[in-house]
Amino acid sequence: MKIGFIGLGHMGNPMCRNLLKHGHTLRVYDVVPELLKKLASEKGVETATSGPDAARGADVVVTMLPSSPHVRAVYMGENGLLAATKSGTPLIDCSTIDPLTAREVAMDARAKGCPMIDAPVSGGVGGAEAGTLTFMVGGEAKDFEAAKAVLQCMGKNIVHCGGSGNGQVAKICNNMMLAIEMIATSEGMTLAAKLGMDPKVFASIVNTSSGRCWSSDTYNPFPGVLENVPASRGYSGGFGADLMLKDLTLVTDAAKSARHPVMLGALAQQIYQKHSVDGNGAKDFSSVILQYMKA
Repeated sequence: MKIGFIGLGHMGNPMCRNLLKHGHTLRVYDVVPELLKKLASEKGVETATSGPDAARGADVVVTMLPSSPHVRAVYMGENGLLAATKSGTPLIDCSTIDPLTAREVAMDARAKGCPMIDAPVSGGVGGAEAGTLTFMVGGEAKDFEAAKAVLQCMGKNIVHCGGSGNGQVAKICNNMMLAIEMIATSEGMTLAAKLGMDPKVFASIVNTSSGRCWSSDTYNPFPGVLENVPASRGYSGGFGADLMLKDLTLVTDAAKSARHPVMLGALAQQIYQKHSVDGNGAKDFSSVILQYMKA
């Protein structure tokens, strides 16, 4: 297939490379020229001069963009994808954005005759490079089935979550739970250490007891407890704290619009807000434990 791909950052670049490995050809675009150059020399890649130019002649268009305003700008308006893309062209947005924006853009896409799904991802840069991402997909069942072959080139777990926007619902609600669990793990680990407990021994007890969660047994934030996690390398790599803050802001905004309480989610958002203001936004999100370790 000829695929138009827009957004070539930390996630978009390896996703493109996996599409190439599966024999697809790409016409790519990013507003940052340096990101275009990283793919320009690859066999099967053409560079475009704009988003609509990337979509020209494509069998399917994939976008991987930073935020809701970027998605609206790329898809909507006089010079957007929806105005320029041929009717019938499938559209796949892999950005993490708010559910309302996803639903509004998908509705406009359908009005233009273009089937569209929202397909945010989980798995980080490592998953993008390995082709093992999880895609949480919102949209009509037939559009999900049609897009599955493309998504399987980039991911391992492809899950249909329901109608348009539900991929975003799954992504932001899951990440809210993850943030809360990471903060809870950080509190428990640091308190146990301050009270004289060996962190490794405490973690081994937690991980065979009712306090166990992914943040404790797979991604423990306390330095020295686990190898090959960000806590063992100064919280470099992984999923950035500012990205977690972005998702928490999306989920608290969505909760406000739904008039639904997310009391712990709102507190988690504020904790990550402070963590970012303290200069830790580029560190892995497990570095939130530093809010407790410096005390």
